[in-house]
Amino acid sequence: MQLLKKKITVNGFEWFYRETDNTPGDRLPILFLHGLPSHSFGWCDVMAKLGDANFYCIAPDWLGSGFSSYPSTREFDYTPAGFEAELKALLDALSIERCHIVIQGFLGHIGILFAQNNPERGDRLAILNTPILPGSKLPWKMQQWGIPFAGDMLTQDPLLVDRTLEGGSGYVISDGNLDTYRKPFLTTSAVGRSLMATTRRLNLKKVLPELTQKLKVRTEKTLFLWGVEDEWLDNVALQNWVKKETSHQWISIEEAKHYPQEHFAEAIAPHLSKFFG
Repeated sequence: MQLLKKKITVNGFEWFYRETDNTPGDRLPILFLHGLPSHSFGWCDVMAKLGDANFYCIAPDWLGSGFSSYPSTREFDYTPAGFEAELKALLDALSIERCHIVIQGFLGHIGILFAQNNPERGDRLAILNTPILPGSKLPWKMQQWGIPFAGDMLTQDPLLVDRTLEGGSGYVISDGNLDTYRKPFLTTSAVGRSLMATTRRLNLKKVLPELTQKLKVRTEKTLFLWGVEDEWLDNVALQNWVKKETSHQWISIEEAKHYPQEHFAEAIAPHLSKFFG
């Protein structure tokens, strides 16, 4: 399945997004949301396989990431509420009234907040390695991006992409793919400043307790599709919580770590196809 690259301007911000080259038909669209420091490119293999199964898929680059706008902190506050509001505006502009949602990573949890706070817009929810439980923290690699002075330098280094994506996934990423991930950092210093602002304002300590409580009682179909070797999140505690305290579905992806979509599309796509079908 060929993926299309498109841009749209909403509220003065330019969003870059990828979509499958097909029409939604009678099925709801599937919205893919990435984490840090990735962008929509990481979903390409999974989206292509679902497109072949006749699902319409769309994946935007968050504001401040990838090839979308990198607004200053005067223009956009980079808070969870800010991201959630702009995501809603994007879906309005794209005439997507309701969709399934797939999320992954640090920043992907904004998709959970969006689904919980806008139940009329989000249907089924698939969660890949994302901070969920209270106490979940940014890994040290990412914490450093928000440190004054040190963060200013680190977020201007395109190699942070290599170190983070390969470190988190535990596998080598091809040079061609890394070139795509690095390109924004090689094009403008603004993307590094946006990454630093995003990291500083994730506010996981405040956001996660409420997110967990709402997720626990969520009635819409929810799937945890989890790379169980993730060294950045508490996989055992989360699996126990899902199985003992919720009615949600849990599927382990053996040998996968924090970015399972990077190397395990063959395993992920059939589960998503079944879940959304």
